[in-house]
Amino acid sequence: MTTIQEVVDHLHSLAPAELQEPYDNAGLIVGQGHVQCTGVITCLDSTEAVIDEAIAKGCNLVVAHHPIVFAGLKRFNGDTYIQRVVMKAIANEVAIFAIHTNLDNVLHGVNGKIAEQIGLQDVTILAPKDPAVPDIGSGIIGSMSSAMPALEFLKHLKNTMAVNVVKYTDVPTHDVQTIAVCGGSGGFLLGAAIGAGADVFVTADYKYHEYFDADGNIVIADIGHYESEQFTTNLLQEIISRKFSTFAAHCTEVRTNPVKYL
Repeated sequence: MTTIQEVVDHLHSLAPAELQEPYDNAGLIVGQGHVQCTGVITCLDSTEAVIDEAIAKGCNLVVAHHPIVFAGLKRFNGDTYIQRVVMKAIANEVAIFAIHTNLDNVLHGVNGKIAEQIGLQDVTILAPKDPAVPDIGSGIIGSMSSAMPALEFLKHLKNTMAVNVVKYTDVPTHDVQTIAVCGGSGGFLLGAAIGAGADVFVTADYKYHEYFDADGNIVIADIGHYESEQFTTNLLQEIISRKFSTFAAHCTEVRTNPVKYL
């Protein structure tokens, strides 16, 4: 028998809870650790549809990247999607665990998966929290196997990350090879990416005026928040499946991206 707590402990052994940012709410949000795990659904967002999927597949643990609850909930009357998710999970005895910024802050976490997806080599943490611990921190930087024109890299990025749109700043005349990445909202790392000599910075959630900050020093490539982190679902499923054989771990079949494209 494998308990939910054993799954949680294994995930925390790879991305310790103490590595999450102060504002975060990662961890076991709904459910109890001593309960036997009957199956896992991995996802970015634990929406109502994902809870329904877990119920249909006989899984009593949802492992999400984003916490469904950030702030305190004062009412449980189903008025908001957050309340409805929590209420449905409790009513159907489905636990919800989130592994968020702690998974962002390790080398082989969210950003490592992006680097793998686009084919980066010799990857290191872009902005270590402590120079003495180089494998802990924000973002990743690495290199393509060979230099290529910037537009060719952007097309490669679009294909390997399976995105509809890449928003980018002016491209240089020289080839690019050194690439920095940060899944989700990574604009705070632009200075670190430029300082590390990156040719391109792949991230998401840039606002209009922030694109000017590239200032000819780097190419900003915004691929969308969900799109940048979507393969985290596969990463979590792989981590869990390699460790446990007493239940099945499934990647969600629900596309939880709230942003649609026409």
